[in-house]
Amino acid sequence: MEPSTVRVLVVDDYDPWRSFTVSMLQKQSGFEIVGEVSDGLEAVQAAARLQPDLILLDIGLPSLNGIEAARRMHERSPKSRILFVSENRYPDIAEEALATGAGGYVVKSEAASDLMPAVEAVLRGRQFVSASLAGHVLATAVMSSAQTMQLLWIVLINLGLM
Repeated sequence: MEPSTVRVLVVDDYDPWRSFTVSMLQKQSGFEIVGEVSDGLEAVQAAARLQPDLILLDIGLPSLNGIEAARRMHERSPKSRILFVSENRYPDIAEEALATGAGGYVVKSEAASDLMPAVEAVLRGRQFVSASLAGHVLATAVMSSAQTMQLLWIVLINLGLM
């Protein structure tokens, strides 16, 4: 294993989606899938045990939703970066997910184009929000001016304008 390998935990309760995500990452160099789980509580335990660099996390999970799982993961695996990958398009849900300290939010229907740029952004410490949702999050969020500027940069980067 080379030193630049990113250790990834994939969390999704839909087996075909989990397989798609794993396959997508395995096509890229520098990624090692260290675990796959389908349950929120299992995800928290796996994150604590494996200490992955990156956690790809769905919101709708059995036993513990992804947002609560993310909160617990931050306590048990504080160096892991979290990227939500969900079909949920509600801006308030995306905002709540990002408020956990997650690095990004990708809408599953946009994952073919957004997943790898989102992974790269999150690993570099930047936030990423799928473009179709970023405008809604920007329009509905009550943010400080610093938060507004950060989200504006995310939108501009995602649109390829920066």
